[in-house]
Amino acid sequence: MPHRQLLHLVIGGELKSLEGTPEFSDLTKVDLVGAYPTYDDAVRAWRAKAQQTVDNALMRYFIIHAHKLLAPDAGEHEG
Repeated sequence: MPHRQLLHLVIGGELKSLEGTPEFSDLTKVDLVGAYPTYDDAVRAWRAKAQQTVDNALMRYFIIHAHKLLAPDAGEHEG
């Protein structure tokens, strides 16, 4: 049986600070890397972007489980 598509977004950008809740220094410069159907696909994209920006301590990338925002009860067992 094929896996159900679950929407994962990968975004990143430079943070104002490494302390507390992440807050981007400039929302107009947030990098929307892409939308991915599985957590594993999103992790691969996240890892690639994180490795490209390793020299900037304030640059961070995140995986957003958008499927949980759209349908909070769906996908509890996947990514």
